[in-house]
Amino acid sequence: MEDVRDTQPRYTVGLLIFAIAAILLFVHLYARAAGDARLQGALLWGMLAAAATSLGTLPIISTLRLSQRANDAMLGFGAGVMLAASSFSLIIPALAAAESQGAGPWRASGVVGAGVLLGALGLLLIDRLMPHEHFVKGVEGSQARKLKRVWLFVLAICLHNFPEGLAIGVGFAAADDIGARALATGIAVQDVPEGLVVALALTSVGYSRKLAVGIAVLSGLIEPLASVLGVAVIGLSSTLLPWGLAAAGGAMLFVISHEIIPESHRQGHESAATVGLMLGFVLMMFLDTALG
Repeated sequence: MEDVRDTQPRYTVGLLIFAIAAILLFVHLYARAAGDARLQGALLWGMLAAAATSLGTLPIISTLRLSQRANDAMLGFGAGVMLAASSFSLIIPALAAAESQGAGPWRASGVVGAGVLLGALGLLLIDRLMPHEHFVKGVEGSQARKLKRVWLFVLAICLHNFPEGLAIGVGFAAADDIGARALATGIAVQDVPEGLVVALALTSVGYSRKLAVGIAVLSGLIEPLASVLGVAVIGLSSTLLPWGLAAAGGAMLFVISHEIIPESHRQGHESAATVGLMLGFVLMMFLDTALG
């Protein structure tokens, strides 16, 4: 039986979704009026990633269930896609951008290396300072402890959606539409199981399906917001482009190693997750190099 404790949060989540939708609509109208193709692209493909998160909640709505092995394989596939994307769509273009601005090979490597480390350090600091915890340890103890762990896990998902959205925005700011679209597609693929996992985590401790789906949708909407921010930051100065690309790549590498791969291996389906990762990496490599 569903717990009545989610009655008030349901309205809060609904209001937040409405508020973010209103902000995104305003950005869309501004981008159209200003003829800003980079902002329009970042917003559109950021929304695609958010839609993919929402798509992942369909099994919750329809009461269908994916096997744990299939879910872990999808997470591994998403990790592989993101790994290739961070390399071919972010770090390598960051090196090219630095060199195009007059930096030699050593200086370009130094700038990009520093950017990668800064991006990863930023996520590490958030991971340490924010009151969240990975779900890898599983649920244990009293019901209150279960609730705490579930909400900490949801917060962890929201935290790592931010650099994914930022990476989309930075990709479009680099004026490489094909690479940016391939990157956004890879992130969207990885977001599908995330939406499912968030919704399942909440329903497992008694929250209603409506609230669980609403929170999963809300977590996905962080990505178009971050993608718009990525375009805005890079738009301040072109010299920030290699730093932005590298930092987004570093943040994604941190998320892959710290969140996605451990989660995909948690249930003992390492082989399925690894096969998924390899396939995802190869597919993203083709999307980003053969089509680019």
